[in-house]
Amino acid sequence: MTRPFCLLAIICASIFLSACQPVEIKPGYADAIASAHPLATEAGIEILQQGGNAFDAAITVTSVLAVVEPYSSGIGGGGFYLLHRDADQKRIMLDGRERAPLAATRDMYLDEKGNVIPKASIDGALAAGIPGIPASLVHLAEHYGNLPLTQTLAAAIRHAREGFPVDDIYRKMAGFRLKAMQQDDDARAIFLRAGDVPELGTIITQPDLANTLEAIATNGMQGFYHGEIAQRMVEDVRANGGIWSREDLAEYRVVEREPITGTYQQWQITSAAPPSSGGVALVSMLNMLENLPDAKADAEMKTHQLTEVMRRAYRDRAEFLGDSDFVDVPVNKLINKSHAKNLLQNYQSDDATPSEALKAIPVPGDRSQDTTHFSILDKDGNRVSATLSINYPFGACMVAKGTGVLLNDEMDDFSMKPGVPNVYGLVGAEANAIEPGKRPLSSMSPSFVDGPDGFAIIGTPGGSRIITMVLHGILAYTRDASAQAIVSQPRMHHQYLPDTIQLEPGALSEDIRDALTLRGHRLSALTNTFGNMQVITVRGDDIQAASDPRGIGSAQVTR
Repeated sequence: MTRPFCLLAIICASIFLSACQPVEIKPGYADAIASAHPLATEAGIEILQQGGNAFDAAITVTSVLAVVEPYSSGIGGGGFYLLHRDADQKRIMLDGRERAPLAATRDMYLDEKGNVIPKASIDGALAAGIPGIPASLVHLAEHYGNLPLTQTLAAAIRHAREGFPVDDIYRKMAGFRLKAMQQDDDARAIFLRAGDVPELGTIITQPDLANTLEAIATNGMQGFYHGEIAQRMVEDVRANGGIWSREDLAEYRVVEREPITGTYQQWQITSAAPPSSGGVALVSMLNMLENLPDAKADAEMKTHQLTEVMRRAYRDRAEFLGDSDFVDVPVNKLINKSHAKNLLQNYQSDDATPSEALKAIPVPGDRSQDTTHFSILDKDGNRVSATLSINYPFGACMVAKGTGVLLNDEMDDFSMKPGVPNVYGLVGAEANAIEPGKRPLSSMSPSFVDGPDGFAIIGTPGGSRIITMVLHGILAYTRDASAQAIVSQPRMHHQYLPDTIQLEPGALSEDIRDALTLRGHRLSALTNTFGNMQVITVRGDDIQAASDPRGIGSAQVTR
């Protein structure tokens, strides 16, 4: 039987908990969460009301999403957490990105003729990197949270054991990956019914995943990366053609990194550092926009300007970005305002700059249907912006037997061969080549925007379009848009190659599209929307949270 999500009950529960457990509210702040699923938002708010902080809530939201949104994230995946601790103004990025197994090789997805083996980096055990989410949960609890994992993981364990109802998005994603999931007995048994997409309202239970979450709650890193669960994962991965080892799991560590920071007019931007390309590309685009007058620009000119800065930033991304633990990423150069001026030397206000006129880097196509994001603020002013993923919908479509762990297929985010796109159409240079223990390049861009009278917590899923969506969101916030307007606005995207402007339905009028075509732009009108943005905005005492109407998420603000 489906358990309904009752907003009234949540509000009443919030009032009751607040009355029983009074919390001193810092002036101007409140508890706020925006996430991609109502059950995750509800569970996060409950943890805040039980005395947890934003970092405890991040553990809860992450783990619940891992259960109820298996097509987007999971404990078999990875991600980035951007943290702000208000007491000492500390800002840090937790890098919980997956790592390549130690047995990985540069050409592991190529055949004897040097051609990419179809789907080898997408479906099945060989596609999986070493997961980072369990280590991230433990790290958050040990270094930033107030509550034990037994408390912050309780909601996820309950939903895994008791189940959650199938919704329309689940059915769409399961249909998209149906053939791959049919090939794995455990994935088929858990996520399908009679080998087909479950009907609406079908309850999905994951008892093995509940047991694995309980092991993490009780034993931390030992519960996942060592012992019986680690052994089961390695044995099943290797039995199915993968290359994991016990050493891979035992050596995994979260890395704390300094975030990328920059300025745009009077606002400070804080975003993800490599191995994310997001922060570098965002700051680069904003630096370029500062050199392009838009005070009197109409919608056509603004779209032209956005296209030209996106084009140039994505070309840089393809050439320079990778895991900074393995390659020398010239971050300071790429986010320098003088570099932005250099990038605009061949900018023309009246005509498109053909991508082929820029220094050639092969980067075709894009699709995006995956990943998740959430934003959290607590009453003490602590913030979390987190983007998490298992890569393609339902990851590698393989569940490690006896563990409930749905494996990621993040190895596809590496550059497998120059000129050959990954599943999202992105190809990097040698900076993103496969190496043992390396983390693949990502577009995930959890971000903060700080201004004279407040701040925003922002992020979204969406493959290579993540960066441009966050750019749209940042610009909307700087123009005083509400949180709901930020997540709802139509989106456009350009990523250097293919040399097209991708438009959501209704993004531009026919007249503007015609005018852009006359400038030399090529337009691609998409039939589907993209992204699932989750935003919290603070302007003085006005605190708003909004979940993207393209998804099924929810947002709550409680004082």
